[in-house]
Amino acid sequence: MEISELTAYASEKYQIAEQHKWADFPGFSVLAHPQSGKWIALLMRQWDSETGEELQKCDLKCGEGVLARYTRPYLAPPVRMRGNNWINISFDRRTERETVFALFDLAVAFGSQSGYLITLPSERKNGESEYHDTKLSFGPEFSGRPRFAASGREKDPLPERLRALKRLYDYGPETVSSRARNFYRQAQFMKDFEDDYPWAGPFHRYFPTYQDLTTRQLRGYFTWRTHVRRGIYEEIPSSAAYIYLYELLNGIGASGPEDVLGKLREFRTGFLDAGFGDDSMRTNLERWMFEYAVLSDLSPEQTAGAADPQLRALDEALSSLRSSREYTDDAVFEALCRFGRKTMKSSPAYADPSGDGKHLLCEAWRAACDDLGGENLFTRCFGKRSMRPWNPLSNAVCYEHGNSRDRDFVLDPSRSYHCRNGMWYVNAFEPVLFDRGRIQSFLRTADRMLRRYLKTGHYLQEKPEELWAAVYMESVIEADKKAKIEAARPRIEIDLSALDQIRQDAVITRESLLTDEERDLPLHEEDSGRDVCFSGGKEFHQADHVPVAEDFLQDDHVPVAEDFLNMKDAAAEKEEPVVPVRQTPESVSEIPLSSVEMQILQTLLAGKDPSEIIKANHQMTSIVADTINEALFDVFGDTVVLCEEDHLSLAEDYIEELEEYLVGKSNG
Repeated sequence: MEISELTAYASEKYQIAEQHKWADFPGFSVLAHPQSGKWIALLMRQWDSETGEELQKCDLKCGEGVLARYTRPYLAPPVRMRGNNWINISFDRRTERETVFALFDLAVAFGSQSGYLITLPSERKNGESEYHDTKLSFGPEFSGRPRFAASGREKDPLPERLRALKRLYDYGPETVSSRARNFYRQAQFMKDFEDDYPWAGPFHRYFPTYQDLTTRQLRGYFTWRTHVRRGIYEEIPSSAAYIYLYELLNGIGASGPEDVLGKLREFRTGFLDAGFGDDSMRTNLERWMFEYAVLSDLSPEQTAGAADPQLRALDEALSSLRSSREYTDDAVFEALCRFGRKTMKSSPAYADPSGDGKHLLCEAWRAACDDLGGENLFTRCFGKRSMRPWNPLSNAVCYEHGNSRDRDFVLDPSRSYHCRNGMWYVNAFEPVLFDRGRIQSFLRTADRMLRRYLKTGHYLQEKPEELWAAVYMESVIEADKKAKIEAARPRIEIDLSALDQIRQDAVITRESLLTDEERDLPLHEEDSGRDVCFSGGKEFHQADHVPVAEDFLQDDHVPVAEDFLNMKDAAAEKEEPVVPVRQTPESVSEIPLSSVEMQILQTLLAGKDPSEIIKANHQMTSIVADTINEALFDVFGDTVVLCEEDHLSLAEDYIEELEEYLVGKSNG
């Protein structure tokens, strides 16, 4: 730090100009108090011929005991001035700007308490200025602070309240708590102040307070605040706007916690949404809104509404993955996408509108998250909730932190806040502990295996380090295969409540098949002791009885599909033989396929198109595919022949097995 930075600070904040009083000593100058005119700083610049550098020092009058409170290597007893109220500051690379500025503020405040008033210089024989001690008057509005009267010059046009504001600052060790306490005291004093003096110029400070503003900047700020309270938001440097937010967080300018939260929302809309401020201010504001709501013990609805949407989205994703069996596939899939690659949603495994890929992925995650000795995949990826200290409003100048009674606030299943003995804690998952590599391995393995199972193409290469995740997908895919096979089996359902109607219909059907002669023909005497029935003019005894539907409709028998099939077969044996539809070659007599169907299969295995064969035999392509698949289903348990756009092809996964099967049957 250099002396020039101190003189710039004095000029900007207090309108104190550097005075060069000695022409013979150009390296010496003074800074005088803006009200009393007494020296508060003696600036010294001297050239060191040995080192070839300029030495810069300053004797500063900031009060007794300062060296005891501020222990810095660049602070020492005074060099030129005398008295316990003076200290010396050396300016070099070690010198801290904030400390020097704070000491200069202390010097200005100390000079204000001196009780001296400067008057116009009277001409004396030696030409020196003359100072007159003037008794100070006290006003109630300054709480016992001295009020300076003008003598021999016009009164300063600045509002008296701004002068009193400066004197309210309690100088001492610069700590976070003392700075917040000073700000709160000054904010209470200025809570109703209004002005009409526009802001001008830049301003940048970290954790700004009134003490960091010059008199003109103070007037500009309070003018801007007056307009804001009337709903008019104008542009102002972000550092100055932060002071308004600090006021609200300290309860200044609002009727209660609900009103504070409402005014913070209004600021976000009127100032930030209008394009003023910056992104960091929006981030800080949204964080403070939630923290203030928790500290003020507002309703759960108000507090949750003030929470950071991104934080809520993270917690919701963790809850969906932690209790995945209680959430839908869509919720679990969206949560997994949050921790997966950006291109995860565009994978062909999840592009099917049926949602099979998404469902199988979610089922694999649910299976992996089932308890495995107390540590499931969710715990391995995201750890467990842990309690850590929580410091609300720590990056704001806030003196009042609300009541400190013990209480709890549960934001969602993944996050809660607890106050114990005045200390706050948060119980949540820690993102820094997430094992994102393990999550990525699981998701990539699932994507790779689903692409092959669903035959989407664009297959991924297998990585040895990801094989641990394949176990979960294999079990889910196997279960899905069995479910599809079971669903493909034909089902016959019989309504038992309609048995009486079936019996009546069977009797009517039987009667309608008999001729008049069969109904009136008497029984022979020799056959009177046995049952005889007639059908088509032929006599059948009971041993040769052809079963009909009513035979299966007795009270002690429930018909099933096999009963009706047996009835059909028995009737067929009594009728003329029917020429079978399929002609099976002797060489492959055990394969339930016709010669035409065998020829079609051989053509497909040869890589040729069987369309001409199908057309020559007057058959439909889709029916041929269904017939072959049905005949071979017991062997392969899956579709062998594919029919797409009236074109037949073989499933690639079963080509080799089909060739081996046909060759084996032919040789057998």
